[in-house]
Amino acid sequence: MVESYRAEPLKKKKRLDPQVIKAREERRKKKLEKQIRKLEKTAKQLKPLEELDVPVAIVDNYNERLRKEIKISPEEEESRWLLQKDWTRYMFKVNSAELRMIDRILASQHKALEELRNESEELYQAAIQLDFSYIPCQIKGPVETPPIKDFVAAEGDFHDISRKWE
Repeated sequence: MVESYRAEPLKKKKRLDPQVIKAREERRKKKLEKQIRKLEKTAKQLKPLEELDVPVAIVDNYNERLRKEIKISPEEEESRWLLQKDWTRYMFKVNSAELRMIDRILASQHKALEELRNESEELYQAAIQLDFSYIPCQIKGPVETPPIKDFVAAEGDFHDISRKWE
């Protein structure tokens, strides 16, 4: 059974003037439109990167730090261009020769392994095993780090100090 004798009487709803309700809705609508306009303006602006900000001292000394433009004669420009082309051709030949040499070494190694396999399978299997004596790898140090006595671990609080851009 519901204990209704302890309940309070219901409050009457206030009847609001339709003009007041309409004015409130208009104000809410204008406020939202204003926020949308503000967001659209700031959306076009890029967030500044602090790493790319140039210090004021450098900006003030810009004219002192500016290098003078060097005039290069057309003959010097052409000789530099030809030198660059010669260097490019030379490096292409060097790289091509290295690649051909690597291909020849791999082909001869493959041929030697095939000949060894035809001769003896056991020798072939021994030849393709890795020899770790050629790899100079020495690892020294503890496998596990011992615990630090009386160390109190942080609670894990994170303080975000990055700027908020709106």
